[in-house]
Amino acid sequence: MDEQTWHRRTEVPLILASLAYLVAYSWRVIGGLDGTARTVVSLVILATWALFIVDYVVRLSLAKDRRVWFRKHLGTLAITLIPVFRLVLLLRALTRVPGMRPSAGTQLRTQIMVYGAGAGVLLIYIASLAVLEAEGSSPDANITSFGEAIWWSCVTITTTGYGDFFPVTGLGRAIGVGVMFSGIALAGIITATLASWIFERAARNHDDAEPATRGQMRQLLAKVEALGTRPDDEGDATGR
Repeated sequence: MDEQTWHRRTEVPLILASLAYLVAYSWRVIGGLDGTARTVVSLVILATWALFIVDYVVRLSLAKDRRVWFRKHLGTLAITLIPVFRLVLLLRALTRVPGMRPSAGTQLRTQIMVYGAGAGVLLIYIASLAVLEAEGSSPDANITSFGEAIWWSCVTITTTGYGDFFPVTGLGRAIGVGVMFSGIALAGIITATLASWIFERAARNHDDAEPATRGQMRQLLAKVEALGTRPDDEGDATGR
């Protein structure tokens, strides 16, 4: 079995495991579970997390060139660390418009916008759960409800920082740093995508202002080479 075959066979089960992880983690934090119920839910979380770790290790071991595979699948590593991000793949249907064949650039921009928005929503939700759980161990915490945690995540990911709610524990602050950097990265990606779309719209019907792609250059060079060899071929055919 190769790496691609393994990936196709495990894609749906891992999406279901990601959903189970999200439900179990949400129930543990928002439900305030303790005792046996908390232990059972925690075991579900660990079991689903272990599935993603096993999947990553197996795919890495099946790869032909492990170094190249590792560099090209950093997103897979992120999903292994935070399994709930696997649910972003469910948004794939929103990147396809029936009856239309968009260009490669348009399709890429659509995927970036849809996946970026989905990742942002999931990040806000997971960060809210994480900071609420982290702050629950401190008597000085001011983030004490899920609603307050959602508000804190929203203002943090947008780097607004009202300061009305803030983490007081070391783990909570570490989560805040991660949310801030993630928000900056998402904002940069979305801004660059919008700028690319605006540039394409502005250059439409102005072919002389559009940059040539590598594929177009290869096609042009192939035609030039074909023209250069054609006289010799004709000469051979006529016996000259």
